[in-house]
Amino acid sequence: MAITATQINELRKATGAGMLDCKKALEQNEGDFEKSIDFLRTKGLAAAAKKAGRAATEGMVAAFVSDNLKNGVLLEVNSETDFVAKNEKFQSFVADIGRHILATSPADCATMLEQPYSGDQGKNVQTYLSESISIIGENLQIRRFAKFDVEGDGIVGSYIHAGGKIGVLVQIASPAVTDANREVLQSFVRDIAMHSAAAAPRYVSRDEVPADVLEREREIYRVKAKESGKPDAIIEKILDGQVNKFYAEICLNEQVFVKDTDKTIQQVVKEIGATAGGPVTITRLERFVLGEGLEKKESDFAAEVAAAAGL
Repeated sequence: MAITATQINELRKATGAGMLDCKKALEQNEGDFEKSIDFLRTKGLAAAAKKAGRAATEGMVAAFVSDNLKNGVLLEVNSETDFVAKNEKFQSFVADIGRHILATSPADCATMLEQPYSGDQGKNVQTYLSESISIIGENLQIRRFAKFDVEGDGIVGSYIHAGGKIGVLVQIASPAVTDANREVLQSFVRDIAMHSAAAAPRYVSRDEVPADVLEREREIYRVKAKESGKPDAIIEKILDGQVNKFYAEICLNEQVFVKDTDKTIQQVVKEIGATAGGPVTITRLERFVLGEGLEKKESDFAAEVAAAAGL
């Protein structure tokens, strides 16, 4: 099949590999994007499998946690420009939507838009969104949200980085919150959220890693080991080591704690449990990067000026 320049460019941006290598990968995999990424990785040509793509839109990620620490929301709302994202009216709109989700627990964004807006029962959320677009003067999109609700003992905490570029929501199971341990637990959850903003774990523990994701990694390691000429018996041992390294990169509990690199997160969890008066477990994690997975429109400034001038 014919490979287009657009396909080659997208693969180059996703992997950091050279243009010719990307072209070859696409040709050998009949244009399949994911298979082409794996092909480049097995050849050691991909700088990184940046599957999600680069940040694409402006706006902000925000977090909202209830006063009793039992409920939390992580929300992304997009705007057209960074200038509007810093606007007080935009930030107020984001806060209103976050509080609405915290109060009403909609199933998804589409459902939420049809709900009566909790701040004004005379309109639904879609109407409030449309009014805000008119007032602010830019297109706005309520892109996604995650809501955590604690059943039993435990709390929710959050961390927002760089004014809304990255947001993390964390839920833990813990001893009942008391005056004695409240500050310790809140500080711990914030530290875990802050760590996650920097270290970007994909799962809390290795038992959450899907079998197909693990097998994909094993196959990449297997192909690379075979191409190096190593015997099959040695290859399997190498695979085990590579898989453990993979777990340490993507699983929160096995990552090295960014605030104390002599400890893993799991070790920190055990220490906090001793301080808080009982076992602590990280149960859920959600991490949003602003614009992640969306393609940002490239601006041709010269063409825009020419068009405005009627040239």
